[in-house]
Amino acid sequence: MAFDISRARSETPGADEVLHFNNAGSSLMPQSVLDAQIDHLRLEARIGGYEAAAVAADRVEHVYDAAASIIGAQPDEIAVIENATRAWDMAFYSIPFQPGDRILTARAEYGSNYIALLQVAARTGATVEPVPNDEHGQLSVAALREMIDDRVRLIAITHVPTNGGLVNPAAEVGAVAREAGVLYLLDACQSVGQLPVDVEAIGCDMLSATGRKYLRGPRGTGFLYVRRDVIPTLEPPFLDNHAATWTAPDQYTVRDDARRFENWETNYAAKLGLGAALDYASSWGIEVTWERIKALAERLRAALADVPGVVVRDLGVERCGIVTFTVGGVGGQVVKERLAAQSINVTVSRTPSTRLDMEDRGLSEVVRASVHYFNSEAEVDRFVEAIDGLSRS
Repeated sequence: MAFDISRARSETPGADEVLHFNNAGSSLMPQSVLDAQIDHLRLEARIGGYEAAAVAADRVEHVYDAAASIIGAQPDEIAVIENATRAWDMAFYSIPFQPGDRILTARAEYGSNYIALLQVAARTGATVEPVPNDEHGQLSVAALREMIDDRVRLIAITHVPTNGGLVNPAAEVGAVAREAGVLYLLDACQSVGQLPVDVEAIGCDMLSATGRKYLRGPRGTGFLYVRRDVIPTLEPPFLDNHAATWTAPDQYTVRDDARRFENWETNYAAKLGLGAALDYASSWGIEVTWERIKALAERLRAALADVPGVVVRDLGVERCGIVTFTVGGVGGQVVKERLAAQSINVTVSRTPSTRLDMEDRGLSEVVRASVHYFNSEAEVDRFVEAIDGLSRS
């Protein structure tokens, strides 16, 4: 069955405004997501914030159901948090590391995560050890298996790194983690909403995701998954009256579901927008949109590879909707600015975002173009023409 690109674009207000190839940064929201937020803000303005939250209580609860459904989890394993970084932090900083504990991570791990790993290692005496890549540029599962011993406390990797189309072998990593009885934290910020993600199949204990990227939700939204039997072993780094109950003058009880990782005050309009985005993604079917995204990305890679001076930089056995490249003699920021002048959106990924991987490959920056299912083949062709013009100028 042909993909309904007309529907996808008609339900995306920004589709006719810009050529948006920055979906791994922040995608264009569909109309239903915009409406969900604006409608709730109007309700807050009319009747009050607390009162509006009470009116929307059932729809707020549905957000947990929708998030759980899209990753194959249960609603009590979901916490809705203001962004993926804080969701990842709430899981990671809850782990009680001890001197000598080992943290294994990927060479393409995201900078914010790696900084947190280094900070906790300095505080606790744990060590951070990146796992070598295989010949395809993805995390080597064989090398990971060889590094496992009884001192490994955590495996923490990014599913889809920020600086390329690589998809790390998350399920194979999960099999190693389960065999060894090691906690496994997966940053799925750029995979949830883009490709099928099933926490049971992957075998992760914790997973962080964002709303603004491939889910096409609002900025400032995200969620955390924590496996039900892992929740009681993790006490969040800070608590409030939502995450815990003050039971006696010198006692408190932490709640027994994943909402122990939340705090009481939240942006209800954005939360409802996230729920609308999750429902919208599910209405298309992630398997359907994933095939569309892959096809567009491969079309883009093949066409860019034919442009003189352009080098496509994506690695991995499986590649996704993120396409990275360099243009000989033209800096990434210049490419971004010249494209912006033509109403074309991309971003630039630089060394600090994925330092180990970028230094391994001798790169200081790459231009990142990330496609989504509402993008058209004509947009891919227009984009390549624009890059060809830049490379010849």
